[in-house]
Formats: sequence, structure tokens, C-alpha cells
Amino acid sequence: MTTPGRPIRLPPLNALRVFHVVVRHRSFRSAADELSVSPQAVSQQIKLLEDALGQPLFERKGRAVEPNQQAMLLQHFVQAGFDELTEGIRRVTRSEIRNRINVNASPYFATRFLLDRITGFRETVPDADLRLTTMVDLPDFVADDVDVAIQWGFGDWKPHDATLLLRDYKMICCTPEISRQITSPQDLHNLPLLHPMLSSDLWPNVLQHLGVLGRSSKSDIQFQDAATTRRGTLAGLGVGLLSTIDADEDLAMGRLVAPFGRTVMQEMPEHQVPGFYLVLPKAHRRIKTTAAFCRWVEAQDWNAPAGAGAPQGRP
Repeated sequence: MTTPGRPIRLPPLNALRVFHVVVRHRSFRSAADELSVSPQAVSQQIKLLEDALGQPLFERKGRAVEPNQQAMLLQHFVQAGFDELTEGIRRVTRSEIRNRINVNASPYFATRFLLDRITGFRETVPDADLRLTTMVDLPDFVADDVDVAIQWGFGDWKPHDATLLLRDYKMICCTPEISRQITSPQDLHNLPLLHPMLSSDLWPNVLQHLGVLGRSSKSDIQFQDAATTRRGTLAGLGVGLLSTIDADEDLAMGRLVAPFGRTVMQEMPEHQVPGFYLVLPKAHRRIKTTAAFCRWVEAQDWNAPAGAGAPQGRP
């Protein structure tokens, strides 16, 4: 227990930095490669930190190391601390590009929602130097130099802020040929399913909702993004879960069929329905241009057609 009035003596900053990298890699050698030092130097810094704290932080398992419960707790605060330090240095050393904002968006959200509306932000903050990338996975905000991300998932990106922008309701779709093999949800036992790599729970939750239990997945295929999932479904590789905009287009053209209708996921619990979230470290909201972008994004009605969202005034 900390004695009131007595400041806590912090461990060396370098030891905390090494600890932070080791937790990410779960390996002294990989951490050493990133830090350009020897594995022995990494081990010494971890030993220094453990001695300073008076308790072990890792379990050694051969060449790998696993952080224990205390290490995971410490990592949460170390990450937040380094985020704050990074932002402070950014403000001091990069003042000449203060209006730059690096945004990473899910490729599907970027093409289907963001690009048609982004002029609204440019009109709101005309001097913003906007840089847009489209990585599927959540970026490393420091290593990838990203200020804010729009990410597909279920909102679990602690310790970052995550704000839901839009639910991504999916429809079960397949080619007309495959649909002839489907008379009830139980027929999904015998057909390959196309899974998103970002979620191993999406299809199982849908199947549970339909009452399909104990299904084997030997013939299933995983895809990294929505575009390849759609292409795989159109190619007849299996039964896919497609976002409603894509599905509606393909259904209207007769290229795909929705054997269980349009509203399967609308009837599921909301926590099982993925969505697109605004994700960023808390410290990034202190940047003027990033804060303006966040206010603009959060003010939009992403369910409305482009041009029919929130007024484009000051964010």
C-alpha cells in the first residue's frame, strides 16, 4: 500500500519501453530485433523492471514469454503513457504540420460511405492536410503514424476510444445454384461457409440464431475483407455474409439469392452484430484537426444516402 504523501519512484523509462515491446511480441528475441539490441540486453532491462517492482512479470515458456496478470495490468497504463508522450513530442516537433490528419478506414467503409462524403469535412476544415489509407486490420497508431481509424468489428479495442458509427447488418447470400440445395437452415451443415478473418464468431452466432448447432467447418474458407468475400460468394465458393448494399445490388441483378430473407441479423442481439467504429487513442482527441474530424464523423447519419447526412457546418 502506498504511503500518503510519498511519491512513487518510477522505474527507468527505458525498462518500461523494453517491457512494452516484449509484451507486444511475446518474445525477447523479437523485441531485441525491433529495438536493435541483443536479447541479453532486453532480458537485463526486464530483470531491472521486475526488481524495481518487486515481482515477476513474465512466465518463460521455451523461447516465448507470456505476460502474467500483473504485466497485462501494467501494459495498459504503459501504453496510455507512451501514447501521451508520443502526442506531446508530436506537438512540439511537428508544429509546422499541425493540420495534417492521417485517417485509416476499413476499405468497405471508405468506398461505400466515406469517399462520397469527405468533401463535407474538407469544407468544414479547408486547410486540413488529409491523408487516407485503407488497411483492414486496426493500425498501430504510433508505428503506422495514424491519427484516427474507422474499423470494422464489435467495439472491443481497449484502451482506445471506440464510437459506433454504423451497424453492418449482413445477409446470408449464395448463388442460385447453391440455393437449390437449401430448404432450411439445417442445410447449412452441408455447405461451405465464407468467413471474415476479422471475426471467428460472426457465422457461429448467426448459425446459433438460426438453430443450427454442432456444425463442422472443414470445407469453410476465410477471407480478409468484404470485397473478396463478395467475389467468393459470386464465384459459388460457398455461402457468404454480405453487407446489405452489396447484397441488394447482387440480388437485384439476379446474381445471388438470400435464402433466409433480408432481416436475419436485424433479429439478433446488437452485441453480436458488427459495425464500423471510430477508433483512436484518447490523447489524439486533443489534436485540433483530429478532434474536428471526429466531431464531423460522429455528426453524420451514415445510414442516410450521401448528401443527406448532418449539416456540413462547423463540427
